This record gives sequence, C-alpha cells and structure tokens, in this order.
Amino acid sequence: MKTILVIEDNSEIRENVTEILELAQYKVISAENGKDGVALAMQITPDLVLCDIMMPVLDGYGVLHLFNKDPKLSSVPFIFVSAKASRDDFRKGMDLGADDYITKPFNQSELLNSIEARLRKSEILKTDYNQDADGVNKFMSEVKTNAKVNLTSPDNETQVYKKKAEIYTEGHRPMYLYFINKGKVKTFKVNTDGKELITGLYTAGDFMGYTALLEETTYTDNAEVLEEAEIMMIPKADFASIVNSENQIVKKFFQLLSHNLVERENQLINLAYNSLRKRVANGVLQVYEKYKQTPADKPGIKMSRENLAQLVGTPTESLCRILSDFREEKLIEIKEGKIEVLEENKLKDLRN
Repeated sequence: MKTILVIEDNSEIRENVTEILELAQYKVISAENGKDGVALAMQITPDLVLCDIMMPVLDGYGVLHLFNKDPKLSSVPFIFVSAKASRDDFRKGMDLGADDYITKPFNQSELLNSIEARLRKSEILKTDYNQDADGVNKFMSEVKTNAKVNLTSPDNETQVYKKKAEIYTEGHRPMYLYFINKGKVKTFKVNTDGKELITGLYTAGDFMGYTALLEETTYTDNAEVLEEAEIMMIPKADFASIVNSENQIVKKFFQLLSHNLVERENQLINLAYNSLRKRVANGVLQVYEKYKQTPADKPGIKMSRENLAQLVGTPTESLCRILSDFREEKLIEIKEGKIEVLEENKLKDLRN
C-alpha cells in the first residue's frame, strides 16, 4: 500500500482529501503546517506528497525547497494543491521542481488521476534497468505506457543504411538523435595524418549523437555503418521538448546511456597505458560483447582488420601479428574472416 503525505492547514480540506485517498486504498498521513510535514516525511519517507502553498510556519515552497535538499526526499513525487491559480504561481511551483499543480476546488477524479500518474512515473525512476538493448527497450516501453513519453515513436522516420554509409560527419550541426533498431555503427575521428581512431561502437538498442544535441554544438566525430543498419531518426525538436519538460525521466534515460560513456573513457585509458596485447584483447572482447545477443551467445566477429585496428589504435600489421599469436595460443580461431573467441576468460585475464 502506497503512503501519501497530505500537508494542509485547512482541517476540512485535509480531512476530505484523507477520506478520498483512503477510499482509493492509500495509506494517509497528514500535517497541518509545512514544518510538521517535513518532520513527518523525514521519519517515514512517503511515496508521494500533496502540499498546500499558503500555510503558517513554513509555506509549500519552503517545504519543497527542504525536500530538494534531502537525498531521501528529493525523488519523492510532489504535487501542489492550492487556491493560488495564477500562471506565475503555477510556473514558480513547477520551476522549483514540483511534479504537478492542482488548483482548488478540484474534483476527486482529477486528484486521483494526478496521483496515479506520478506514482507510475516514480516506479520507472526507481527501477534498475540493464544497461543493454533489452534494458533500454524495457525502459522506453514503460515510459511510453506509464509516463506518456515516447522517444522511439513509430511516427519517426526510419532509414536503412548500407555498409560504409555515412550517418553524420564531424563539424556538422545535429538534426536528430539516432536510435539503432538493427545493425552496427562506428564513430571515429581522423587525425592530421589521415589515420582513423574509433571513438565508439553502437549496436541494436543504442542511441547516438546525443552529446552534440545536449551541448548544442557540432559533431566532434564521424559516424559510419559497419553492418547494414536500420536507424530511427528522432527529430531534434522532439528530443529538446522532452529534455525540457521531463527532467527526471531524461535523467534516468542518461543513466542508461552512461555505459557508452564509460566504454569510451576506458578505451582512451587503454590507448594510453596498456600493452599492445592487452589492447588487442580488449578490442576483441569489446566487439565480441557488442555482437552478443544473449549472455550465452558465442558469435563470430565479422569486422574488417582495418576497423579493428582503428578501434585498438594500432597499425593493421601489428593487429594481425597479435591475432596470429592469440590463434596459436588457442585463445581465438579465425574462420572465413570471422574471429571466434575460444577462451573468453583468458582474454579477460590478459586485458586486466
């Protein structure tokens, strides 16, 4: 049973709201001023708060300010219920971080619908999703159903790109956020000598191009298809509107994206410090993980030696020499151009 904290100085309204919520199978605790409400919340940590604005001792804005400063309470859904109905009052409440604003008088269905919507969204934010394609897809499905936010709408344009097709190039301004339905894509930089360094590998369930959109800058690398890819193009305006209006959902969304940032950081560390054998082992395993469909899957890696060399950051000849060593050591097998990993754990030991 969900617990709702009602902070309201008018005893008649407080009792009326309590009765409505208890009939709807919620557990209700209440306070007659903001100071007592904050004290109760710190003891109990409610699932949601309904709070008046104009109250003695501590008003609703002060209550929300204190909630935002407390790590335990900052994520609790917070709904203002007030007779203050001007646009400025509404904007101030939402700018402070309120999840909703209901004006008095209100009807029962309006109150309950707002509470249910905010609790559903709260459950999404509390859930730990896997940082892979399945996790992203589950997150997006639940966001679409429960929070009415749909980044991957079927109305968005989807394009099929052939192998080696260019998706975007360094220096161009972003127009889309890209979501990969199928296939594999690399991002890379080209140095002054014309050599390529792969900065990222993306596969089904991954988003691309979000850094330039968020920073409102041009692309700092290039994106090219490794395997024929089906890519959804989410318009810049749609992404911006969600970022601006659904901050908590987007924060959770970027937590799911963080594994891509970690991969990129680790890749740069490998380039700087690791031996060639370690770098090649790490590169093989990095691509191997991208090709896996399930944890038990043992896919063959179909990737050109040039692309793998760019990922590792070494000349192609050096890569081929290390791959030959790995084959002699029975760590991998190479058949018809595909690399098959025979000893995944030993390769992991090599890169550590």
